Amino acid sequence: MSPLEQLNRYKELLESWGRKVNLTGPEARENLDAHIGEAELAAELLKPLGEVLDFGSGGGLPAIPMAIRSPAARFHLVESDQRKWAFLKFAVRECALNCLVHGDRLQNLRIPAEQRFDLVTSRAVGHVAEWASYVVPRLTASGRLALFQTSPQFPAVPGLVNDKSYPLPRADNHFLVVLRVVPRET
Repeated sequence: MSPLEQLNRYKELLESWGRKVNLTGPEARENLDAHIGEAELAAELLKPLGEVLDFGSGGGLPAIPMAIRSPAARFHLVESDQRKWAFLKFAVRECALNCLVHGDRLQNLRIPAEQRFDLVTSRAVGHVAEWASYVVPRLTASGRLALFQTSPQFPAVPGLVNDKSYPLPRADNHFLVVLRVVPRET
């Protein structure tokens, strides 16, 4: 299946399941192509490799389009809502993606203690200060945290330093803010 076929299949599934299950909000449903475009741009900017964690994955934005555009990376999608979790499992299988779907909350996630992530992504999932302590220890030495947010400002996250803030094309107040692990002393 080509990336275009995967994206088209994902959109079909999101629209058909979305009629029965609340996978996305009204704004995302009305601007689906723009949301997918932002996710594809994020994949181009971030160039995900290795292990990628996306939590609060909902209907798969931005994780599924990013996974389609980054087949060398393995995405871990975390979603606690059972209906959304079921959709993600189905979409990953239908689109033949290199993804694992975890049906749980971030703080309850059961993954091996040695598991590390090269990239963690989050779109509109609470306050960073509330969940950063769960993800920062799981980042590799060169790991990054990418936040889809409405401000270009970098949040203060212990263990991470500011890297880049990219404007996203959907609106004047959409940004991809990237933080990196603090370099270790040698």
